[in-house]
Amino acid sequence: MSKPIMPNKIGVIVDSFRVGVREGLVKAKNVGADGVQIYAVHGEMDPANLSVSARKELKDYIESLGLEISALVGDLGGHGFQDPSENAAKIEKSKRIMELGLELGTNIVTTHIGIVPQDRNSRVYETMHNACLELSTFAKSMNAFFAIETGPEPSAHLKSFLDGLGSNGVSVNFDPANMVMVTGDDPVQGVYNLKDYIVHTHAKDGIKLAEFVDPRDVYGDFGYEAPALDHDKIADMAESGEKFREVPLGEGSVDWPAYLQALKDIGYTGYLTIEREVKANPEADIKLAVDFLKTFRA
Repeated sequence: MSKPIMPNKIGVIVDSFRVGVREGLVKAKNVGADGVQIYAVHGEMDPANLSVSARKELKDYIESLGLEISALVGDLGGHGFQDPSENAAKIEKSKRIMELGLELGTNIVTTHIGIVPQDRNSRVYETMHNACLELSTFAKSMNAFFAIETGPEPSAHLKSFLDGLGSNGVSVNFDPANMVMVTGDDPVQGVYNLKDYIVHTHAKDGIKLAEFVDPRDVYGDFGYEAPALDHDKIADMAESGEKFREVPLGEGSVDWPAYLQALKDIGYTGYLTIEREVKANPEADIKLAVDFLKTFRA
């Protein structure tokens, strides 16, 4: 197919550079990004560690670089919202991250919630539904979005789960690479399936090496023997694993012209935010990714 002309701005996850926030912001500017996404879970970006004055100073600094925030990452790890004993604390922290996002100029926070069970009658499904219902109501009250990252389950099943919440306060951060690397789901069809919920995307590419990849081995699952979600573990799997590999944009199984055309078809005008989870030479790969996405501009 012909190359679509994309209207989207290009973002970079600051943490992908694997340096501090301030240095990462400068690097994002230097590679030609329009905006940034920042983890706001622990350390200097934990909402509990940022005073009112510190938040204003950070927002001013980002603006001084000519950047804006595409979203915050509010991924609290572990089993997402599958474990009822942890949900009260995780829900409260997620709310604080959404409030921080608004103060910094974004109404989008992205996250992983855990694998949505196929059985709607299971206790884990009910636990996740109740947590997301509360977060969706809170997000809608602020005109914000708590966006689930695609990958752990097929897009049609994720849509079914979201439809059950009754609003789009909990929405979607679309990651095409997670789909091709793990479930083998088609990102293009996924865009059409989730068209009513997509508020942010990750620009990432990958390939699936094994015929079958159990999502529980990648993302963890409450009650399953594999470890819970750990981004360093996923980075190791993506860099040198036997089941899938994350690769530079345009070198994997994501059909970028068809995928970007699908986003255009559904009227998505938000960010394409580059995520590079592998540890070796991320800065060079991110620059290549920015340049790759710019080839789809007029």
